[in-house]
Amino acid sequence: MLVYIHVPFCSTRCRYCAFYSSPLGRGVDPVSSPAVRDYVDTLFMELAHWGDRLGGSPVQTVFFGGGTPSLLPPRVIALVMERLGRYFTLVPKAEVTLEANPESLRGGHRVAQYLEAGVNRLSIGIQSLDEGMLRMLGRPHKAQDSLHAAFLAREAGCANINVDLMWGLPGQSVRQWLQTLKDVMRMSPDHISAYGLTLEPGTPLELDVEEGHLMLPPERDQNIMFMEGAALLEQHGYLHYEISNFARMGFQCRHNLGYWEGEDYLGLGPSATSTIGGRRWTNPASQKAWDVRTREGSLGQDVEELTPQTRVLELLMLRLRTTRGLRVKAYREMTGRDFVRDHQRLVQALHENGLIRIRNGYLRLTRSGMLVSNSILSNLFARTREVLRHGLAPGARPDAVPSAGVGSGSLGEALLAENSAAQTSPVPQPGQGEGQGPVENVMAPAGVLGHKRKPARKEPEIRAVQWPRA
Repeated sequence: MLVYIHVPFCSTRCRYCAFYSSPLGRGVDPVSSPAVRDYVDTLFMELAHWGDRLGGSPVQTVFFGGGTPSLLPPRVIALVMERLGRYFTLVPKAEVTLEANPESLRGGHRVAQYLEAGVNRLSIGIQSLDEGMLRMLGRPHKAQDSLHAAFLAREAGCANINVDLMWGLPGQSVRQWLQTLKDVMRMSPDHISAYGLTLEPGTPLELDVEEGHLMLPPERDQNIMFMEGAALLEQHGYLHYEISNFARMGFQCRHNLGYWEGEDYLGLGPSATSTIGGRRWTNPASQKAWDVRTREGSLGQDVEELTPQTRVLELLMLRLRTTRGLRVKAYREMTGRDFVRDHQRLVQALHENGLIRIRNGYLRLTRSGMLVSNSILSNLFARTREVLRHGLAPGARPDAVPSAGVGSGSLGEALLAENSAAQTSPVPQPGQGEGQGPVENVMAPAGVLGHKRKPARKEPEIRAVQWPRA
């Protein structure tokens, strides 16, 4: 099981942010904030609530996301980890990630204290190293704070560091973006999450663009940012293992990999989502309402039972985000149907346009395919809904947890094996090293999982593709 803990507090709300958060104001000491104290009390009650119901469950990863979790003092993080260990079973070398803003890590002792509290992975929200971009985004730190934070984290002994970056920003050029990547790589992070900007409705940044005060880069430039940025990172030893995520070998984020592989996860805190045993629920996106629900013992009552169709669609969406891709046998196990037979015309069109690669029973998006992943998934979902409209085939197991092995036997897999002869490079495999590091708090993609997500780019269409009709 994965555990996500949403810490809603931040010093100021960034101009692009649409997540649930509670700005405390710059210079406010979180320790003296009644809202923070109430949050911690309620979080402990929520932990006890789920400890009674899920007690002893093994926990592979813990992720403190926000908001700005590094506003919480290290001693509070230590207490949360102690409670987690009391109610659940933290596996040896469990990955424990803390999201942090650079300015909140001033003073090397603070990083050391987080490490002593049980954190073994830091995710630093740099976003940009350009002062103008930081002001435009409403970030509360300066570029020098980012460089200093990364240095302090290493000096304190943190062996697993991620940095979050954003591209496709208003006024940003391809040259600026590539220079940002070069500067960040000099900091030697173990993991880099690079998100294209999505303008969330109603945010100040979206309004500025809508009213013409700011201009997004041309679509062609955004495409180049993604393609050349990914190539640059791979040239310097970062494996491109998910659409927005790059890691040195052995440092892939285990928490996010768990999401993408369909593992159960427990979400704690206001607005956090949980999915356990095919049941999904979301906490109220209000600290007060979350507190009331917790005190009443009524958490997790508004439950969504995941339908077989939803399970299949999530399998497609989550697996195709990764460079490992979709194992077609998993589709057959869940539906009793053959993937390539169901989607033959679409698969052929995507393959001919260089948007997918097929090898050894796996179908994955190429880098060009990642650029239009929303369009690909939209067409794939439409066809999948059509073929599943009359139900699953006999023998289907929609609740099956697909294994990692590659089997054979279906016509679709035979076609995939046949097509793979034209491929010259193997499908990259996510590593299984210890102490890896989210998205970074991708955490899971929005829309289907309803979990916190980072801004993702608006994807351009490739007009050369003639989408087959369902």
